[in-house]
Order: sequence, then C-alpha cells, then structure tokens
Amino acid sequence: MNSTHVKKIAVLAVCFLGAFAMAVTSVHAKSVTLKLATADGSKGTPAGNAMEYWAKLIEEKSSGTIKINVYFQGELGGQQEVFDQFVMGDIDLMLSWPMTSYDKRISVLYTPYMVLSWEDAMAAYAPGGWLNKIIDGLFADLGLKFFGPWPEGFNGIATRGSYATTIEGAKGIKVRTPPAFPFAHVVQTLGYQTADIAWNELYTAIQTGVVDGDAANIIFWDYEYFRDVIQYYVHTKQQFMTANLVANLESFNRLSKENRDIVAQAAKMVMEKQFKEGRDLDLYYRQKAIDHGIKYIPLSKEEHTAAIKAVRAEVWPEMEKIVGKKLMDQIRQNASKM
Repeated sequence: MNSTHVKKIAVLAVCFLGAFAMAVTSVHAKSVTLKLATADGSKGTPAGNAMEYWAKLIEEKSSGTIKINVYFQGELGGQQEVFDQFVMGDIDLMLSWPMTSYDKRISVLYTPYMVLSWEDAMAAYAPGGWLNKIIDGLFADLGLKFFGPWPEGFNGIATRGSYATTIEGAKGIKVRTPPAFPFAHVVQTLGYQTADIAWNELYTAIQTGVVDGDAANIIFWDYEYFRDVIQYYVHTKQQFMTANLVANLESFNRLSKENRDIVAQAAKMVMEKQFKEGRDLDLYYRQKAIDHGIKYIPLSKEEHTAAIKAVRAEVWPEMEKIVGKKLMDQIRQNASKM
C-alpha cells in the first residue's frame, strides 16, 4: 500500500470518527431528564407501580434518551406542596389526585354519586367520554396536559368503634376527609362529623381517638395504611375515585414532537392497563381487608338510594356555585340514573 492510499485511509478514518463523535454529541444533546411524582402512593403500591411502569415505558420507547426520575409519596412534600411544584413546572409529570386550590372547577372530578357503576364510570372517563372531555379542558386552563385517568374504584368510610349505614346512624361519628371540595360537604350530608387532618398524621389520630376513621378513600388505602386501627369499612360508594396521568404543559411542549408522542403513548398504555385491572385490584384489596379482620359492609339498595337522593339534593346545588351551571348541566344530563 503506497503512502497516498495510507493518507486517504487516515483522512477517511478521521472523518468517520468525527462524524461518529458528532452523532454521539447530537444524541446526548437531545437527551432529557424528567421528574415524575405523586403525592399519594409509596413504592410498591398500585400507584407507585403505575408510575414505575410509565417511567419504564418512556425510557424504553425513547431508547434511553428520556430519563425519568421517580418520586414517591412524601419524597417531595405533602399533597398541596407537590401539586404546587407541579403547576409551577418543578415537576414535569404526575400521577395526580388534583388539588382544587388553583381552580375549584376541578372538583367536578369529585362530584358525588355522578356515576353509580364501573360500566358507567368507564364510559364517562375513557378517551372520548363525556367526562374525559370536560377534564381535558379544565386541566388545560391550569397549564396541564391531560393524558387520561387512572381509575381506582368507589370509595367508602373506614372506622373503628362503631359504623353507620344510614344518615341518622352516622351522627356522632367523626372522620377525616381530604382537603378538597366537596369531600367534607358530602360526608357531612351522609350524617358524619368531619375533620381536616394531614394524611401522615391520620394513623395516630385514629389510634388516639381524635377521629373515628377515614372517609372518601377506596378500601386499598384504608387497608394499606390503617388496617391495625380500623375495624369497619362501609362501602358508601359516594365517589368514583381516579388519579390522573398529567404533564406540566410547558415542560411537555419543550420536548421534541417525537418525545411528546412517546410520553403520551406510554401514558395511554398505563391508563389502558389500569382500566383492565382496576376493578379486580379493588376486589383483591377488599378480600385482603376482610381476611385481616376488617368487616366489609355494603349498603342495602334502600340505604344506597337514600344516600344518593340526600347528597344529590344537598351537594349538587352547592357544586353548581363552584363549577358553574354549564358544567353541572352536563353532569345532570349524563349522570347515572338511579
């Protein structure tokens, strides 16, 4: 091989290495790290598992160019603090049970006795469903990108010492409700006294008798966190509980179109998985609670009907003052029939 050929090969090698280095630099320049958080759900819980699944899908679909740092319950603060960080853009993605402090219309998510069966809930919350469209618009007004719901099931009231299945029977029982409208109002209409207690203080509050129990959660949360201090779970089913897969809109829009599609597609897969598995998961934790010794108490048809009538008559007009007549008219038109 003559010197001219050697020089040409050397030049080509240098060009190749330079192009390779530029390609590596380009890939590196496109890489991004996003913060995914929840205020409700530690590692190993269904919510925690869903977050890790979302993160895994994003990283795999992006071939590692999107890295996700996952933060579980309590790692970035309390419920309101984490949601504040999310709205400000310090957190990019969330599995969120939204606070109503920024826009009280978000409380439409917590409208009591809006849907009365899993089938009605699925139809309302699924992509293209009447409620899904409402939520999408409300989140956009907050600067959030809504991907879809993460359904959990119907909530109830967990207590120790005594329980109630009627409005009259609930008088004198004091329970904790989440710090968002209309949870307290709904539970008060069901006959209970209510208290606003931080989630991380609730176990001690039940144990010491500050309150008699926890209201407005699906059975998983009461079994997982309070199974040693509660005795009863009354399935009042006043709300269908769902978390939401959301992004800070500014953070989302800073991504390339390709990466936005990856994040959205991964969220859809998480949502679809939960739609398939959510009901069975709720039944699974109901049985675990029963096996642990917690008495599960469903309302009779008559008790359930009485609760629905009372709450709709009392709370829905108050909700209209908050969310507006237009939204409540849509709810009245589409809500489950008794």
